[in-house]
Amino acid sequence: MKWKMAENSLFAILLRSQWWWSVLLAAGVFAVVRMFMAWGYALFAVSPFIVIAAMAAWRQIRVPSGARLEKALESVRAQSWDEFSRALEAHFAGEGYAVKRVEGVADFELEKSGRVSLVSARRWKASRTGAEPLKELAAAGEKRGAAECMYLVAGEMSEQASKLVAEKGIRLVAGASLIKLVKR
Repeated sequence: MKWKMAENSLFAILLRSQWWWSVLLAAGVFAVVRMFMAWGYALFAVSPFIVIAAMAAWRQIRVPSGARLEKALESVRAQSWDEFSRALEAHFAGEGYAVKRVEGVADFELEKSGRVSLVSARRWKASRTGAEPLKELAAAGEKRGAAECMYLVAGEMSEQASKLVAEKGIRLVAGASLIKLVKR
């Protein structure tokens, strides 16, 4: 069984934040605990924050940013649909999903532990995505009883599309997340 951290726990928030926030929090906790206890106890009290800082720093180092991100996105956009779809299939299969190609709005149906997810990736090269493909994906997800719908895009999202992603709970995979998904 995989352990899953609560999404809004302090440690989950710190993992998503810049690494130095954890270091600042550790310094503050150390100072407060040190007022009442020996330095060994204070060091023990801040050790989880130091570990979180190291994990966050490791994640942030591995994520491309700025010019590297743009270059990586260009290489993804340069791929043909066959290359891109094979990379996606390999990634999802490596994550333990049963991958099935489907026709229509979604391109893949993923199944793991009885949980079905739909993935729409065909328009990943679009420079700007509107709300219509997301509406269609959400409707297809409801029709098939999918627990999750994912939309993959290398370009920008319109304001309406961004609102729809939040409303319908569609998981948007873009930018660095898309690079990590396609490139192993």
